[in-house]
Amino acid sequence: MSLSVAIQMDPIESVDIDADSTFVLALEAMRRGHRLYHYLPQNLSFRAGRLSAWARPLAVRREKGNHATLGPPAQLELGSMDVLLMRQDPPFDMAYITATHLLEHIHPKTLVVNDPFHVRNAPEKLLVTHFPDVLPPTLISADRRQIMDFRAEHGDIILKPLFGNGGAGVFHVTPADDNLNSLLELFTQLYREPVIVQRYLPEVRRGDKRIILIDGEPAGAVNRVPKTGEARSNLHVGGRAEKATLTTRDREICATIGPTLKERGLIFVGIDVIGDYLTEINVTSPTGVQEINRFDGTCLEAAIWDAIEARR
Repeated sequence: MSLSVAIQMDPIESVDIDADSTFVLALEAMRRGHRLYHYLPQNLSFRAGRLSAWARPLAVRREKGNHATLGPPAQLELGSMDVLLMRQDPPFDMAYITATHLLEHIHPKTLVVNDPFHVRNAPEKLLVTHFPDVLPPTLISADRRQIMDFRAEHGDIILKPLFGNGGAGVFHVTPADDNLNSLLELFTQLYREPVIVQRYLPEVRRGDKRIILIDGEPAGAVNRVPKTGEARSNLHVGGRAEKATLTTRDREICATIGPTLKERGLIFVGIDVIGDYLTEINVTSPTGVQEINRFDGTCLEAAIWDAIEARR
């Protein structure tokens, strides 16, 4: 089948074609003969019951410095598309939330991946709280007394913003660290939301595993090892990608959450696992496809498109 596909994302001209998951999704779509259009989230408009965007026809190729060709811009009726990929990067702020509300006007007639209603209701660090059997000891609170009690109980903790992304604002607070009060003051100035506090998992020194689930089923994994002196394993802050296999515990975690993801129309999901614990469920714009492909000799973008086409 040939589908018309709109991609809502950040500027495609600046992506790293060796790492970006949206880029390979676009490549695979072109290989299947789908017609592509690109637009920025701020180009969305809703008027008289119709959702449109100032969009441009898109062609992509794996050629550094010349990986994308954009045609002339025109107002595109998004309800006329077969598929819309919602792939802009967080932060998960009110602009992001507003976009999910607008996209609900066309879904599911136009299949939005992932389902905008459930993207809005599944923030990475909150959805995991519905699976207590696979979650590390966790506190979500703005109450300083609760935070201090949690630290007294667990000693070694991780402090991070509830709606942060990419490892921004993540702090490892050791038992001897006397900066917790200052950090809480800083967080209070920067955020109105509660913070999330988790017991530090020393297994992170061996890696933070990103597992890709497609329609609720595990499809592959990559291990991300933090560099020396860094608590975060995100690749863009210096983490090292390593080949990974799925352990029995990994499969237990995926079996626990997979049916919920599938039921909610969350076709392309990336979860983060440290040791025996699930720490995040990424449904907004998950990454890791190209790294897994290189280590495992797979083509996850093809499996993702298979799942999308099965729903059309």
